[in-house]
Amino acid sequence: MSHTIAAAADLNAPPVTKILAEFVTSHPSQGWTPEVDHEAHRTFLNWLGCAIGAANHESVESSLAAIREFQPAPQASILGRKDKVDMGGAALINGISSHTFDFDDTHLKTVIHPAGPVASAILALGEHTNVNGRQIIDSLILGIDVACRVGNAMYPDHYHRGWHITGSTGMLGSAAACSRLMGLDLQKTTMTLGIAASQPVGMREQFGTMTKPFHPGGAARAGQLSALLAKHGFTASPKALEAGHGYMQTVSTKCDWSEIDRELGKSFEISLNTYKPFACGIVIHPAIDACAQLRAQGVKAEDVERIELRVHPLVLELTGKKTPKDGLEGKFSVYHGLCCLLDFWASRRRRIR
Repeated sequence: MSHTIAAAADLNAPPVTKILAEFVTSHPSQGWTPEVDHEAHRTFLNWLGCAIGAANHESVESSLAAIREFQPAPQASILGRKDKVDMGGAALINGISSHTFDFDDTHLKTVIHPAGPVASAILALGEHTNVNGRQIIDSLILGIDVACRVGNAMYPDHYHRGWHITGSTGMLGSAAACSRLMGLDLQKTTMTLGIAASQPVGMREQFGTMTKPFHPGGAARAGQLSALLAKHGFTASPKALEAGHGYMQTVSTKCDWSEIDRELGKSFEISLNTYKPFACGIVIHPAIDACAQLRAQGVKAEDVERIELRVHPLVLELTGKKTPKDGLEGKFSVYHGLCCLLDFWASRRRRIR
């Protein structure tokens, strides 16, 4: 499949929704290199471990209690637990648990955590519909490609506006993946993306609370629901992504249309996925890594009078919490992260500046 998208005026945008829908429906199974397939398996296993790791966190307990209020049918499993709920509830809760510790995969070009929304949606749907592993991996690769390509087109403007880009593009990735998993045709896949386009999830203001991991969970459920609605004939604008008052031009002033189909079907965004060495906001990883290296060289807390950092403005904006009250806030405190690495808790005489 080949499309050429040139830079376009706002009111003359290319047919992004249709292009991505055609890609999702027509790209062949395993139509990529073994390296891409390998990365998909790594991404899935990393997501699985993150979701199971937080299975008993209070955020999962709370969300599971809320879902039970609906008396859901036991269609799909909650990872790391014996519970089963409806597949939409499972997509939500597994998406929440996979992002609770902030240890999940990261597409560095956009800081999207792509597996949370996509894998959470398709595993729950796939368990209920009894698909095979090959179908899951195919859907994962294609769904992540959709989310990240849209993210590429809008980043960094969209992110700087305050959107949590994992959730606010993740509903498109999960929608595309679920549509592929169910084998929807081009028309219904176009509708799926259109329905999902009205459901972006997440603001950066929520970082450090339970609502941050809700974003990939909410995006997983929204995308899954979008595909189910389209399957049964629900309609949406076929230009929902690119129209002047559509999703992309509403949530971002930057719309680089060339990012949508550049090497579409030839290179895959999952190949750019990375995995965190530290369970916290990725913007403070360099500072934490520096402290880890100092500690490995024998530097102790009592050897350090103070730490001065020159950092990107996002470090203070996202991780400037000086007095984190719990683990959720601690993940977004550069002060806490450095203290953990250099054992500052043992020394009250020292300070971080």
